[in-house]
Amino acid sequence: MVYTRTGDSGTTSLVGGVRTEKDNVRLEAYGTVDELNSHLGLLSAMTDDESIRAELQWIQNSLFAVGSFLATDLSTTQVNEASVVTEEMITHIEKNIDEIETSLPRLKAFVLPGGCVAAAQCNVCRTVCRRAERRIVTMVKFIDADEAQYATLLKYINRLSDFLFVLGRKLNNIANIDEIFWNNVCQ
Repeated sequence: MVYTRTGDSGTTSLVGGVRTEKDNVRLEAYGTVDELNSHLGLLSAMTDDESIRAELQWIQNSLFAVGSFLATDLSTTQVNEASVVTEEMITHIEKNIDEIETSLPRLKAFVLPGGCVAAAQCNVCRTVCRRAERRIVTMVKFIDADEAQYATLLKYINRLSDFLFVLGRKLNNIANIDEIFWNNVCQ
């Protein structure tokens, strides 16, 4: 059964079974990661490029690990090893960023979100990723956690938003659509 009725009163269980309110900062953090994962699924459905789809699926799987880590109260429960974000995951993302950047024209101005539909969706993913990063930072402060325990995870999320920026540029490049540059008329 999909429904358990255990959350009907506005609480849910963390990894390890501790119950907490659904508006808890921890749930806001991993809920935003879940939202990002859903947006990435939509982005994946918008592209026919199998290498991009495979990379997005790798990221979606990694975000399940991120969500599981965030759903674990490290003061009461040992984190599952499969939920730990590693330096290798960060290196994987950085390698992809570097590969994409070598195939793109050098940036000379700020790029506005838009272009093809997939690139626009990629920028939605990027901004949700940035929000997830802010929610995680808030969570770490609020629960008075050892920031070192979350340092690699935050680095991964930060790098992921960089990846999504360059991927958006690549998607416009693949679609042969010019990037939209900021027309700085606000001065």
